[in-house]
This record gives sequence, structure tokens and C-alpha cells, in this order.
Amino acid sequence: MKITRIAVYQVDLPLHEGSYKWSGGKSVDVFDSSIIQVETDSGIVGYGEVCPLGPFYLPAYADGVRAGVRELAPHLLGSDPTQLSRLNRLMDAALKGHPYVKSGIDMACWDILGKATSQPVCHLLGGRYGDDFVLYRAISQEAPEAMAQKVAAYRGEGYRRFQLKVGGDPETDIERIRQIAALLEPGDKLIADANTGWLMHEAARVIRAVRDVDVYIEQPCASYAECLSIRRRCKHPFVLDESVDGLEMLLRSHADQAADVVNIKISKFGGLTKAALARDLCVEMGVAMTIEDSWGGDITTAAIAHLAHSTPTEFLFTATDFNSYVTVSTAAGAPQRIQGRMAAAEVPGLGIKPRMEALGAPLVDVH
Repeated sequence: MKITRIAVYQVDLPLHEGSYKWSGGKSVDVFDSSIIQVETDSGIVGYGEVCPLGPFYLPAYADGVRAGVRELAPHLLGSDPTQLSRLNRLMDAALKGHPYVKSGIDMACWDILGKATSQPVCHLLGGRYGDDFVLYRAISQEAPEAMAQKVAAYRGEGYRRFQLKVGGDPETDIERIRQIAALLEPGDKLIADANTGWLMHEAARVIRAVRDVDVYIEQPCASYAECLSIRRRCKHPFVLDESVDGLEMLLRSHADQAADVVNIKISKFGGLTKAALARDLCVEMGVAMTIEDSWGGDITTAAIAHLAHSTPTEFLFTATDFNSYVTVSTAAGAPQRIQGRMAAAEVPGLGIKPRMEALGAPLVDVH
């Protein structure tokens, strides 16, 4: 089997809540998503998706996906999309860095491999654990009372894990954490995610002020060294996200005992192939994970579902369902949340069929 065409489509994904806000006054109203289509000479077609959280979150941006695929695609024509490790080596040789650019191509090739072997991607990634898996809900940064109201509403929809967007004024963040913790019941989990937004003295103030609250502290500061400093002063369970951008940092954080949980974002690692490698390494090291991506719609959510469902249950801290946040559906067959839980499709590949009317004409078309 050989790759004969790679195309990229652009889709806007507005949010049900109107906007998504996090530390430093950053916000997004409409997500700019790229849908990647990989065609083969056998007639099997695979799909992937890359949707950066704006250009001011990670070293990634939406136009960069399209420009990067335009540069990379000619090198991949004629390659076998089912030889995933070899394909990733080829991508890394043809384009240094820019893992997010490669993620959608890799994802589409897993879709092809699943269809070619008549297996769901989660089976190929290691097997299906349980009937479904648990989701978290990210709570956009607002006044403490408004965030508490949203947590109560989402709890009514079945969610039991809540990621609060903090990283602002410490006094306000302390109130956010305390108000929402008071709403929760046994079995619920609360994560205070600063998204690198606190200076060290601010992070130290917050964790001291909430030392009696059952809360996870996530990525309090910008650098790994700053986060490690706070970790060593903190009695709370600790999560690293932005600092863990590859296997080297994953191994370093484990050696330093820097985190109890790490976030595995598919596009940050460069696709399902390397995200699954990171996942398996975490399992061997005994580190729990949140399986997610920077953002996305139906196709990203399907990929998350397959990686999460193939993760041993005791190591899956939680996962996310981005397609429930946005108003546009880009693919039929995508997994849907049920009472705060989700399951990967049981049909071959990712289990999705793109709604071509939503995709329009391709912005990149290499064949």
C-alpha cells in the first residue's frame, strides 16, 4: 500500500460557551482546526486532525499545520502508511521538529492501518480496557461564583473530574478552589490548572492557602525548574503538562519525582505513535496520565478515545471529549460522552466518517 495524496481542510470550531479563557488573559472564541486526509493506492482513506490552542499556548499555530504539511507531504508520497515507525522516522528526517505538524498525518495513518486490518485503533494500540473510561471537564476562567455554577451544572451531566483554569490573581484563585471544592462529593476529583500562569511566590501562596483542600496542582509555573521547586514544597498531588513535551522530559520528570500525573497531548508528542510510546513508558514507570490533545473536534476526540481506551484503567487518570465543547460536527461516528464517560468505537480504524460538506475545499492538496 502506498500514499498517493495528502490533503488538508480547514474548519472553524465555535464554542458552546462562547469563549474559553485561561491564565494570563488568554482566550479563544473559535478554534481553527485542520483535518488531514491521507489517500492510498488501495482505495483506503484515513483522517486525522490538528487543532492548536491558539498561537500563544504551545509552540504551534493553525496556519503552521497547513504550511508544515505542504512542506512535508511530497516526501511521503509513495510511502507505506501502515509502517508507522518507519513513516515517523521519514517525517522526522524530512522536517526537523514541529511535532504538531506530523500529528494529523500519523493519526490518519493509524486510521488506515485499522481499516486495512479490520480492527479498531485501540486494539492496535494495545487492547481495550473496560467498557468505557472517565472524562474531565475543563472550567474556563471566570469569577469564582460563575465557575462554581458551571461545575455544579456539569456535575449534573455526570462529570466527576473538574479542571479549574486558575493561574491569575492568587487571592481569586484561592477562592475559586475553595468554592468549588465545597461543592464536590466523595469520588470527585478537582484539578487547579494554572497553565504556567503563576510566578513561584504566587504558586507558593496558593498551595499554602489551600493545604487543607483535596486538590491536584497542575503546571503552576512556566518552566520545569520552577514547577519542580513548587513540587518540592507541595503536599498536594502534582500534575505536569506544558513542561512534558517529549520522552526526554518525561524521563527527566520521573527521575526528579516531579509529578504524580502527566498530561499526554497527542499533537504535542507528534501523533498517536509517539503518544502511545509515552503512554507505555508511563505505565512501566507507574505514572498516571491524562490522555488528551491541545484541542479539536470529532476526529481528535476519536483519536483520544482510542488511546485512552487502550490505556490500563488504573493508569488513566482521565481523558477529554473536545467534541462536546464545540458547535460544529466534522465527522459522523465520533464517540459521544454519556454521564461523564466515553468509549472508543468498535469498528475498524478511528470509527469516523468525515462530513465533507463541513470540510469544504482543501487548502493543501499534494498528490
